[in-house]
Amino acid sequence: MSIKAQDMRTIDFPDVSGLHTLVTDLHTHSAFSDGSVWPNIRIQESHRDGLDAIAITEHLEYLPHRNDIPLPDHNRSFQVANRANGDHPLIVIHGAEITRGLPLGHVNAIFIQDANALVAPRGEEFMDVIDVFEEVERQGGYAFWNHPAWTAQRPDGIAKLEDLHTSLIEEGLIQGIEVANQFTYSDEALQIALDYNLAILATSDIHELIDWDFEIAEGGHRPVTLIFAEDRTSESIHNALKQRRTVAWHRNTLIGRESEILPLIDSSIQVLHAHYRPRTSVLDVTLQNHSDARFILRNSSDFTFHEDANLLEVMPQTQTEFTVKTAGQDGPYAITFEVLNAVIAPNTHPEFTLLIEVEG
Repeated sequence: MSIKAQDMRTIDFPDVSGLHTLVTDLHTHSAFSDGSVWPNIRIQESHRDGLDAIAITEHLEYLPHRNDIPLPDHNRSFQVANRANGDHPLIVIHGAEITRGLPLGHVNAIFIQDANALVAPRGEEFMDVIDVFEEVERQGGYAFWNHPAWTAQRPDGIAKLEDLHTSLIEEGLIQGIEVANQFTYSDEALQIALDYNLAILATSDIHELIDWDFEIAEGGHRPVTLIFAEDRTSESIHNALKQRRTVAWHRNTLIGRESEILPLIDSSIQVLHAHYRPRTSVLDVTLQNHSDARFILRNSSDFTFHEDANLLEVMPQTQTEFTVKTAGQDGPYAITFEVLNAVIAPNTHPEFTLLIEVEG
């Protein structure tokens, strides 16, 4: 078992600009819809991963276990999970998944009060789509579009806006979109988020076990949404989502707007030490990474490295050293990097600058 899996399983990112960085998974399932475990397992997994918040989001219209688990109350999964959480600081968010074919597809509603009010009366197959979203709004909920590139509904794997999506977004009834879901990432979904000012999300959409699906023992991690909130409360998470203060983390890639990603990188990577080698202008630099991201940096400055090529790998939660040839220039030194494991638009990586002050 790797050191990461054994001793550092919890997902950890530093706070940013006076805001708390909260680690959340806002799309999960249990046996109360089409998952394979009881809701208490979802809570235990969240405790082990150090999540700050989890949403229990069972399907409303798709209940393949109904012969074994009759479900007269669509709130039951949340109630079981909330009780299992006890007095743990994990925030358990009440949610549900609106499960339709196209043109809608699947949409999560979170921060709801009563999932039963989102379901058609007995004897009717479906509640009108607009009525569902208006009920979510009436309950003070928050809706986001799930896996828009899901090949079961999009065989080409390309997320596309239908007229219904556009209308719901323009009316403020859909406010976020999953750019990463389970094992997949969508450039097209990211572009939709940027074009329509939607919150950028990553979720596990877990049905089986987190450890199995995301290979935790081998150092893997579940996809999560990092939310930059004023407080560690449900209300602050909700407000931050509405203000689009999010970054998705999927397969060691950070995905989000530059306005959120750059402060996160600045808080994560800090210069610990910098000193010249004796009788040279060659500078040894030690960095500290305060995050769980393994940063892959490409030097885009005019300076060159002494021991490495133009790529630098900054390992998570540890120190990394590299050596710069300063060519006799006076410090401080500004070294700009392209962050290859971060995405701010399709095929676009952010750049950030390290300002290196020489000690002594």
